[in-house]
Amino acid sequence: MQSTFKMTRITAYLISALAIFNSSAQTTDAPTEVIKIKGHEPHDALGNLSRQLSEQGVDFSAAGGVSALPVMNGMMGDRIKVIIDGAELTAACANQMNPPLSYVSANQVKSTQVIAGLTPVRSGGDNIAGVINLQQMRAQFVDTESLSWQRGYVAGEYQSNGDQWLAGIGAHWASDTWSIDYQGAYEQSKSYDDGNGDKVLDTLYESQNHALTMAWRDSQQQLSTKITAQMIPYQGFPNQYMDMTDNQSLGAHIQYQRELATGGQLTGYVNWQSVEHEMGFFSPEKPGMMPMVTDATDRSYKLHWHLPTQQIGAYSSQITLGHELFDYQLDDYWPALAGSMMMGPNPYININNGQRQRIAVFADSDTEIADNWVLNAGIRIEHVRTDADEVQPYNDSPMMGMPNVDATAATAFNQADREQTDNLVDATLATKYTIDPQQSLELGIARKNRAPNLYERYSWGRGIMATTMIGWFGDGNGYVGRIDLQPETATTLKATYQRDDANNAWQFSVSPFYSRVDDYIDANVIDTFNRGTQPSTARNILQMTNVDATLKGISAHYAYRWTQVLGADEWQLRSSAKYTHGEQASGRELYQIQPLTIRVELSQQWGHWRQTLRVEHVEQKDRVDQQRLENRTDAYQVVDWQVNYTRANWQLNLGITNLLDEFYRQPLGGVSIAAQKAGQTQGFENVAGAGRSINFGVRYTF
Repeated sequence: MQSTFKMTRITAYLISALAIFNSSAQTTDAPTEVIKIKGHEPHDALGNLSRQLSEQGVDFSAAGGVSALPVMNGMMGDRIKVIIDGAELTAACANQMNPPLSYVSANQVKSTQVIAGLTPVRSGGDNIAGVINLQQMRAQFVDTESLSWQRGYVAGEYQSNGDQWLAGIGAHWASDTWSIDYQGAYEQSKSYDDGNGDKVLDTLYESQNHALTMAWRDSQQQLSTKITAQMIPYQGFPNQYMDMTDNQSLGAHIQYQRELATGGQLTGYVNWQSVEHEMGFFSPEKPGMMPMVTDATDRSYKLHWHLPTQQIGAYSSQITLGHELFDYQLDDYWPALAGSMMMGPNPYININNGQRQRIAVFADSDTEIADNWVLNAGIRIEHVRTDADEVQPYNDSPMMGMPNVDATAATAFNQADREQTDNLVDATLATKYTIDPQQSLELGIARKNRAPNLYERYSWGRGIMATTMIGWFGDGNGYVGRIDLQPETATTLKATYQRDDANNAWQFSVSPFYSRVDDYIDANVIDTFNRGTQPSTARNILQMTNVDATLKGISAHYAYRWTQVLGADEWQLRSSAKYTHGEQASGRELYQIQPLTIRVELSQQWGHWRQTLRVEHVEQKDRVDQQRLENRTDAYQVVDWQVNYTRANWQLNLGITNLLDEFYRQPLGGVSIAAQKAGQTQGFENVAGAGRSINFGVRYTF
């Protein structure tokens, strides 16, 4: 078996090396940092989006089954802006258990766009790593006057590892002026097994998402309304001290588009989402007693004016002006536990009437500045205000004869000036030069900003229990906020060279980047604790702080296509390699940087059959953040195989993930608190990845 693993690893290296040294690229008219991803129709996949987005260069920090946090260019969480139909949603949890991507299932997404690094200012602010833009609304019209049934589908999938079930359903009615569309998804899983056949504790979950879109149009305008609902009755988080015991969300989104008489277009968005979130314990796989409650509301509107194309001599310019307003409110409190001396008699108020308000204006343009040259330039100005009311601990009494550090911290917090304002200026300058029909070169520089979130600023507790409830890093440490944190400011340089074959037989691209982040929000150790008896069970308490940091890396992509070879209609080879390095100005490593990752995929199309073999190699992780006690992880390879059969109204899928049943620990998985509490490990080891799973899916369209 070891020889098989070594051969897989060598093969991955060889194919990746071939990708780097062969001349091939994909020419496109997209802006510098936009990676356009083909829309995933409902029949392509069920479940969460992380599996699909990972194939497009997005890494993920492990969390619950539907709540993994995206990582781009070595930066995760709020540093990436996730936009769904123009709406910018906010995670409403001290552990970010309900990130924006958790509210959408793969079958509900019409198209996906990943914008890494140099985002045009019209794509959104308040981020320094990039933007993930999802289109969920399905407003599709027909030529008939009467509203009538158009199509529907039902789909299901079963995965043996974890006894996981997924289901999706869709329905569409339309006329020439009306469109009604519904998309629903459900999934449920027990805890999965690793490559050694051992259960990975606390990885069970259940989730359902619903979206109803109604749209109306005439010759000049279109109005679309989307109603969303999510219900997660439980979701385990192996790398957190608590689990999700309920998440209820309702949302309403309105989009209006109008063609202006003077030319150009006006687009308006209005969004509202309410979240009721609870944390606690629900499974014997990670027992405990403590409730936590979070209530939050997102409200926003956007107005974008796309001006008529302006002629500048022989060249043209498209200008977009915008005004945006975002209002986010959060209450986070921990109800008293009856009969507990430590967690009572009062509720612990973590964030009281937390407010985060943003108002922004921007101007963005795409201009042909010369033959074969296109320039994107834009500036965005944002004003961010945050505030929170006074808080309280469970009680003011000394704890076991020791001072009550939470009571002292609450007094200091309540006496502090908590209102903070930040003025942010984003700017992007990116150009694309089309060398010839087969080659292009893109260069750009951008300044991006992100203001601290409410938990980074207003988490005030100092005790072990209070601090370990804060943090979305999955490292088992405790965290304290800091009111006077400064916004992060990233200056990013990036280049992309693309080349393709004149006959579209192969494609190649390579993209290096460099980001200097001033006032990067990291954390410093202020105390330690140990709930166990071994040195390996010791953890740190850290406080948020600003440091300077640099991140740099390179990615390469290669594709080759053959037709009518060995009896197949088509063969396709796709491969990618990506490496990122991040460190503070002091030389200390940044937390959760994905090591060198190589992916290779070979697919075969033969009539109604399509077969795919994927190999992913992840190099060992030996650069770790010592202050967060981050673990090193070994290199590993995962092989997946899948076959699809499509005919008439039916599609059948059969696949095996982790075909060789490889055991590995996820480099971005965080530590398994569940395993340590259950006594399976002496210390905090990284969460193991899933072992072999045999998967079967079916979809019927009617």
